Amino acid sequence: MSADQLPFYYRITSGIRITVRPSYLRERSNPLLGQFVFAYHIRIENVGEQAAQLRTRRWLIHDESVGDTVVEGEGVVGEQPHLLPGQVHEYRSFCVLKAPHGWMEGSYRFVRDDGSSFQAVIPRFMLAAEPRADTVS
Repeated sequence: MSADQLPFYYRITSGIRITVRPSYLRERSNPLLGQFVFAYHIRIENVGEQAAQLRTRRWLIHDESVGDTVVEGEGVVGEQPHLLPGQVHEYRSFCVLKAPHGWMEGSYRFVRDDGSSFQAVIPRFMLAAEPRADTVS
């Protein structure tokens, strides 16, 4: 599947649009050892009228083999981008599941220049090593 055929998911919260494009990394995975590696590309775009800085992240990672894991921390990949209206921040990251299927969702906490804060929703996105038998591809 080429990059332009990969599924993507997006959500707009308080003027921040978050788009996620996940992909399965077959060459880095080892199904026999229960290691399914997924990459995800995140695009954060300020489509609102006020600047905001991403301060923290919270992820809920669902692995069909082991259940749910919560990951929280400062910023994203070591950065806390400050986005003026119209600006974009993009990054890539990955996760390793023990099952071939799962999903992720979460939120970023943003702080506006006036000190107010809000949670921008990261939409739930599916992680699938191969098409499921119960879906049509």
